[in-house]
Amino acid sequence: MPRTALRVRRWAAIAVLGGLLAGCGTTDDASGTAEPAAGAGPSTSTEVRPIEAATRITDTKGVTVSLEKPPQKIVCLVALCDDILVELGMTPTATNSAVLASPGFLGKEKAAKVPLVPGGFLSPEVEAILSHRPDLVIGLEDTHGKLAPALKGATTFWPVQPGSWQDSVGYLRDLAALTGRTEEGEKAEKTFRTRLARAEQARSDRTALIIFGSDENFGVATPETDVAAGLFPKISHYPWKSRGVDGSYSLEEILARDVDVLFVETLSFGAPDGRLSDKLADNPLWSRIPAVKNGKVIEVDSEVWAKGRGTRSLGIVLDEATAALR
Repeated sequence: MPRTALRVRRWAAIAVLGGLLAGCGTTDDASGTAEPAAGAGPSTSTEVRPIEAATRITDTKGVTVSLEKPPQKIVCLVALCDDILVELGMTPTATNSAVLASPGFLGKEKAAKVPLVPGGFLSPEVEAILSHRPDLVIGLEDTHGKLAPALKGATTFWPVQPGSWQDSVGYLRDLAALTGRTEEGEKAEKTFRTRLARAEQARSDRTALIIFGSDENFGVATPETDVAAGLFPKISHYPWKSRGVDGSYSLEEILARDVDVLFVETLSFGAPDGRLSDKLADNPLWSRIPAVKNGKVIEVDSEVWAKGRGTRSLGIVLDEATAALR
């Protein structure tokens, strides 16, 4: 997989060590397998605590955000921000994400009216950000934290770093409190928790896998490195653990695990150059995988599955995954 692919997929993972996807202190056993129900945990509660409006919050990672009044103009440098704003019934003042155009969000026509921040995800231009006179800028801590000094004094910068669906819910609640959209936040959390609880009740015994990339050097999304993949042990058999090396699983290993349902995130750089699943089809082992034989290879929207990471995106992941796992 090209180095660009690694860098972009990096911010759709929980942690990256040495520039490659890695688990958060997680090690593999000799075989590299996980217990079928590992990480499933207790059933998710559908209860939602009230959210109180606030001008100062301390988020799930210990970051404190303080504002004089509820923010009206918010610039999003990470798709989690766009996701939360849509959940709260708001629209970003500007963004560098394409998730708003995805089904279930604003749609292409409305999304096209939201200004894009030049420089892309990795290098958004500070002058362009400030030209929108934002009350709040939300970015990914390990990618956009370097912008903090340049933004200081002109706006408030909030660095986020979601590592689980619980973190995503926490960020939703915090932004709901800051914007005063407490009812909307509670409703969005309730909707997501209900979706997850229902998916858990209908847990499938099929073996699932999420892979991502732009060519045959694909990566494997694991619960330790990917927020969406973190949901899967709750809804299916997902025997994949991070080895600390991107692409460390081969088609031979995937074939040996009898994968029943395979979700594919094609990452494009520049002009689209084809689907990852089509490229992997050139390998003779591909056709022997049960998911391929049975027509259970699903190309998913990488903007939602890999990059969204908010409750709206994760709700879509749950709906699409549970439908495919039946």
